[in-house]
Amino acid sequence: MMDRRECLELITCAIGGASMGLAGEPSLAAQEGAVEGKPIRRSARGSNGKKVIILGIDGMDPNLLKKYVDEGIMPNFQRLISEGDFKPLQTSQPPQSPVAWSTFITGMDPGGHGIYDFIHRDLETFQLPGQAGVYSAMSRSDGPEQTVGVGKWVIPLSGGKIEQLRQGKAFWQILEEHGIPTTIYMMPANFPPVPSSGKSLSGMGTPDMRGTMGKYSYYTEIMPANAEEIDRGGGEVHKVQIQNNRIKARINGPDNTFQRVKKATPRRGAQKKKQEYLTPKCSIDFEIFVDPEKPIAKCVVQDDQFILQEGEWSDWVRLDFEAVPWLVNISAIGRFYLKKVRPGFELYLTPLQINPEDPAMPISTPEEWSRELFESLGYFYTKGLPADTKALSEGVFTGHDFWNQSQMIFWESRKALDYLLDTFQEGLLFFYFSSLDQGTHMLWRYMDPEHPAYVQDDQLAKGIQTIYQEIDEALGRVQSSMDENTTLIVMSDHGFCPFYYGVNLNSWLVEMGYLKLVKPAEQALHRYFGNVDWAETKAYAVGINGLYVNVKGREQKGIVMPGEEYEELLNELEADLLAMEDPRNGQHPISLVTRTHRDFHGPCVDIGPDIVVGYNRGYRCSWESPLGQFPLELFPENKDAWSGDHCMDHRVIPGVFLSNRNISLESPAIYDLTVAVLNEFGIEPLPEMIGKNCLEPRSNRDTNVSRKSVQDTRELLG
Repeated sequence: MMDRRECLELITCAIGGASMGLAGEPSLAAQEGAVEGKPIRRSARGSNGKKVIILGIDGMDPNLLKKYVDEGIMPNFQRLISEGDFKPLQTSQPPQSPVAWSTFITGMDPGGHGIYDFIHRDLETFQLPGQAGVYSAMSRSDGPEQTVGVGKWVIPLSGGKIEQLRQGKAFWQILEEHGIPTTIYMMPANFPPVPSSGKSLSGMGTPDMRGTMGKYSYYTEIMPANAEEIDRGGGEVHKVQIQNNRIKARINGPDNTFQRVKKATPRRGAQKKKQEYLTPKCSIDFEIFVDPEKPIAKCVVQDDQFILQEGEWSDWVRLDFEAVPWLVNISAIGRFYLKKVRPGFELYLTPLQINPEDPAMPISTPEEWSRELFESLGYFYTKGLPADTKALSEGVFTGHDFWNQSQMIFWESRKALDYLLDTFQEGLLFFYFSSLDQGTHMLWRYMDPEHPAYVQDDQLAKGIQTIYQEIDEALGRVQSSMDENTTLIVMSDHGFCPFYYGVNLNSWLVEMGYLKLVKPAEQALHRYFGNVDWAETKAYAVGINGLYVNVKGREQKGIVMPGEEYEELLNELEADLLAMEDPRNGQHPISLVTRTHRDFHGPCVDIGPDIVVGYNRGYRCSWESPLGQFPLELFPENKDAWSGDHCMDHRVIPGVFLSNRNISLESPAIYDLTVAVLNEFGIEPLPEMIGKNCLEPRSNRDTNVSRKSVQDTRELLG
C-alpha cells in the first residue's frame, strides 16, 4: 500500500533528472537584465527611497495568531496590530502552497498561472499500463537533445534545460521594469528563478542534488522493518557493519549523465536487440571510526574529518562528486546526524543540497548571488521545505530529532534575515520563512488530544507556539530596521487545521459507480490506476484536490462526450460530493466544489482538473488516492505524524494579512496583495490580474494616526 512518503516522492519524481542541467546551457534565470527576452525599461519614477518589506510566513494561521497575541506572548505582532491592521487573508482554491504562492506572484488564479496542484496528469502517458502518468506542476527538466556515446561515456552535443512551468509575469519583474530594486529571498514556486534584474533565490520547489524533493540517507546496522517503504519514499537505507571499530559506507549522489553502463540482457532464447544502457549514479566512499567505549564516532569524508557525539549534528560538509575524472565535478553539501553508536549504529545524512557556493542548477539571479550569500552566511539549506518531514513519518527521526533540525533551519533563516535587512536600502524586500508550515504539519498531534495520532510530550506540545514566538522576535527585528518611508506587509499563503481523517476519493468514485474496475475483487491490490476499466469509467481523481472527467477526445480512453453530457455529469458529481457523509459522525467530508471552467479565469483552465474538491475541517484526501490506489475504507483515521494540514476548503483555512497601513478591503484575498504591492510604487496592475488594491493611501493612514493621537491626548487630559 502506498503511504504518504511514497506519494510525496512519486508526485515530485518528474523533477528527477534536473541534474540534466549540469551539461546544459545557462538558464534564462541566470541572464541578468532580461525579462521574457526584453530589455529592462528604467522609468523615471524609480523607488525614490520607498521601501516595501514583505514577510512571507508559510502557514501562519489567523486563529492561532490571535490566540497567542491575546495571551500576551507575541508583543511585536500586538504592536503591529495596534498601530496598523490585521485581517484574515482569503487563500487560493485549492489552498496548496504552490497554488497560493503562484497566485500571489502573478495576481491570477490557477486559470491564469496554470498551477493547480503539486502534480498534473500527463495526457500522453496517463491511462497507459504501469505508468503513473503525472509530472511536477512547478518545473520540468530535459536532458540534452543530442548526445554521442563513446564506450561508457556520453558526450552532450546540445544543452539540457530546466523549465519553470508557472505562467504569467511575477510582480517583481514588473517592478524591475519600472526601475524598482528587488530582493526576493526563497520565494516558493520559483524554481528555476524567473529572469530578473534584481536579486532572487528560489525556495519551495527547489530540488535536492538528486533531483527529488528530498532523499535522505540512513546508515544502520539493523535494517528497519519498513526499509522498502523508506527506499520507495523519502530515504535510502544503507546497511553497514562495524569491523574493528570501522565502518565503510557510500554516499549516492546525482545521476551521472556523462556515463552509461550496459543493461544486462538474457544470453539465451532472446531476440537480438539494440544494446540498452543505464545511467549510473555519482558516489563518494567514506569511513566512520567508532570509539570502542564512548558514544563517539569520527567521520572521514573526502578532505573533511569531524567527530560527533551521539545525538550531535555536524556542520555543513562539502561533497564533490566526480562525473568525469579531472574534468567535471558536481558539488553538493550535507549535514550528518549521529543518532546512535551502540547497540545498533545509526547515522543520518540530509538530502544533498545544491551548493550555493558552486551551484550545479540555477537557484539565484544573478547566478553569482548564491555565492555572495554563501560568503556572508556560510553554507545553508537550498532545498525547498528543508525540514525532513519524511524522516519523521518513516520513523528514522523521533519528534525531538525533527524539532532540533527544524530549529537549526529556523535560526539559519533568521541569520539570513539579519544580513538582508542590514544591506536593504530601497525598493522591495521579500523574505520567506518555511519553519511554521512544516512545524505545524508535523507537531499538531502533540497539542491536540483529539487527534488519532496524539502523543503526549510536554516540550513538543508547545512546539508550534514556540515557532510563533520566534517569528514574533523576527518581526521585531524587521520593525527596528524600518523608517517612516517603509510599508510593512506580513502575510501567509494559508492557515491550518487538524488532519483527522483521510478521504479515499477514488474508492468513493468506485462505490458511486463513476469509476469501474476490471477486477473488483482486487480493488485494494493495484497502483497507478492499474485495475481501472477506462471503457466504463466516467471520472477519476488525481492529486490532492483534483477530480477529472474521462472526456472523449481529451483523455486517450475517454468516454464522456463534451458539451451537454459533460455538464450534466459535473452537476451530478457536485451534488454527490457535497452529499458525501461520514457514517461515524454524520459530518460531510466535502464542503466546497469548484468547477475550473466556471470559477477560474484565464488561458490555463483547460490544463486543470474539471473539479477542485474542497475538504471540510478535519478531512483531507488520503495518501493512497492521489496516484490511483483504491483502499476499501473510505474515511481512514490519519495515524501519520503529518497531522495538521491545509489542502481543504479554502474558506476553512485563510491566511493572515497584517500591515503598518490600514487595510481597505473587508475580505482581502491573496491576489489583492499583488495589486497592493504594485500600487505602493505607483504602478498599475496588468489587465489579467484579478485583484484590487487592499491598502489605504498613506495620507489616510497618517490622518487616522493623527486623529487617534489627538483623541488619546484628550482622554489623557480628561
